[in-house]
Amino acid sequence: MRLRTKAVAAATTMIGVSAAAVAAGRYASDAALKPRPDRPLPHDPPLTVHATAAGQITLTRSLASLRPGTYGLTGAGCHAVVGPVLEDAPHPADCVVRRLERVSRGTLAPGTRVRFTPQVYTGDPRDALGLDHTDVDVPGELGPLPAWFIPADRSAWVITVHGLGTTREHPMVVLPFLHKRQFPVLDLGYRGDPDAPRPEDGLGHFGRTEWHDLDAAIRYAVRHGAQSVILYGWSTGATMALLAAANSAVRDRVSGLVLDSPVLDWRATLRALASARRIPSALLPLAIRAAEGRAALPEGRLVDAVAADLDGLKVPTLILHGPDDTVAPWAPSRELAARHSELVTLHQVRQAPHAAMWNANPEGYEDMLGRFLTPLM
Repeated sequence: MRLRTKAVAAATTMIGVSAAAVAAGRYASDAALKPRPDRPLPHDPPLTVHATAAGQITLTRSLASLRPGTYGLTGAGCHAVVGPVLEDAPHPADCVVRRLERVSRGTLAPGTRVRFTPQVYTGDPRDALGLDHTDVDVPGELGPLPAWFIPADRSAWVITVHGLGTTREHPMVVLPFLHKRQFPVLDLGYRGDPDAPRPEDGLGHFGRTEWHDLDAAIRYAVRHGAQSVILYGWSTGATMALLAAANSAVRDRVSGLVLDSPVLDWRATLRALASARRIPSALLPLAIRAAEGRAALPEGRLVDAVAADLDGLKVPTLILHGPDDTVAPWAPSRELAARHSELVTLHQVRQAPHAAMWNANPEGYEDMLGRFLTPLM
């Protein structure tokens, strides 16, 4: 009788431990599968505004605040744009002074907590850039998908799609460049965005289901006069572009791909996102397994999971990525470029966090982009 009681107690304990493990894995996986634009990514540590002056802002000194380039600066109720570090400006040893380009929203009083973001512009293309646009709804399988359409003369359209931790405001960094070259642009919002249909399970799928919304955007572009489309994605948006080019029934209309910081190794990205939410390291394996199961992600990496589809890649592809990306490691990008060296060009950008390749070096980025897009005009 005592043995039976002990066995029941042991079994009950195991069930309790298993249930706790499942609950912990689910909680941890939420950090990776429910990204929101107001949640910082791993490379976005909090900073403090120490002072502002004409054209200058003094911030907490860190690796993030010392990055080269142009970034958005966002906090509660405020958004600004900062440029390069001003080495000659006087500052305390624990601070850094950067050029303050503009304050887009709110104020930057001393003590304000902020973080860097690749989103330089806020609002819509007309308000932020002075570009005429139309708000359109793209018919998607879950409902209407919001998009901005910026008209121009070419028959080749560019469809832009943002990624983790951003909104369709992020692609506005390249809209002036694309508009100057007369590319019509469809800047797409997709399932899970604040103003788009909610996925049934409420989860992000790292492009595995979201690419259907990009497929819908390709069909919309063709119905409205596009002879060909160039898919341009950041982060998971780049993953969506790659999957759409491989699997869409209208992939013959895709003439080129631009992939900025593509997420090609789901496990590495899951681990980074969960770690950024301060998930204990002991729970990370549970978080990854739970996320893969909940989001129906194949184990491993995109370049392995859909290798056969990627081997059918037929269009010129530009990958913009760098070794300092802690969210989407760039090794798979190098593998993809090596596997398809006749079609894929890899442009390395150093000192750039995830999806911020333009921010780190706008001039160099746009020069490479121009050389790639010219034959596709």
